[in-house]
Order: sequence, then C-alpha cells, then structure tokens
Amino acid sequence: MIMFEFLFFIMFFLVFGIIIASFIRGILQWNKNNHSPRLIVDAKVVAKRNQVTHHHNNVNDTMHTTQSTTYYVTFQVESGDRMEFCVSGREYGMLVEGDYGRLMFQGTRYLSFERSIGNF
Repeated sequence: MIMFEFLFFIMFFLVFGIIIASFIRGILQWNKNNHSPRLIVDAKVVAKRNQVTHHHNNVNDTMHTTQSTTYYVTFQVESGDRMEFCVSGREYGMLVEGDYGRLMFQGTRYLSFERSIGNF
C-alpha cells in the first residue's frame, strides 16, 4: 500500500511538472515574440500541411468525439532558409504553394502574407 501511495505522488508531481513546464514555455515564447522586431521579407510558399487531432470524451455514458485542425505553411526566403508558421484556416485556404509575396512575422508568430507578381 505504501508503494502505491509513493508511486501515485511521483506520477502526480511528474504530470503536474510537465503541465507547469509547458505553461512556462508558452509564456516565454509569447514574451520573446512580443520583444522580437516585426520583419517583412520576400518569400515563397513552398509547402502546406495540416494536423487533425481527435478528442474522445465519455459524458454520462455517451461517447462524444470532437476534432480540431491546426494549419501550417512553410515559406522559403531569398537566402534559401525555410520557416514554418501556424496559420488560421482562412489564411491556409488563401495561400497556394508557389505563391510569391511579402511575409510579415514576429519571432515565431505569423502576421500576414501579401501576394505579389514575380519572384525573388
């Protein structure tokens, strides 16, 4: 019985620690983005992908399933470097692989993309 209680507390604090660490990491990234300059660079849309996450909940003996989709777009800048940003579903739908334009971002935060004619 003592071993079970010990393992329970270890697992509780481990899970709690992971949640706190994730929360702190998110706040630090948010703060870093806020202190980063807003940059505007010529870029090309080179890839798009989405990630669908399914959630299963059992409420009052009834199974509920929900899903969420996260959208990502990869841009390539003149130097050849690539950057992937999380974008809204609306932005994802408006962007096409091969589009050229001006990418505005702040740290790891996508701000906008203005399509233009031609390439860099």
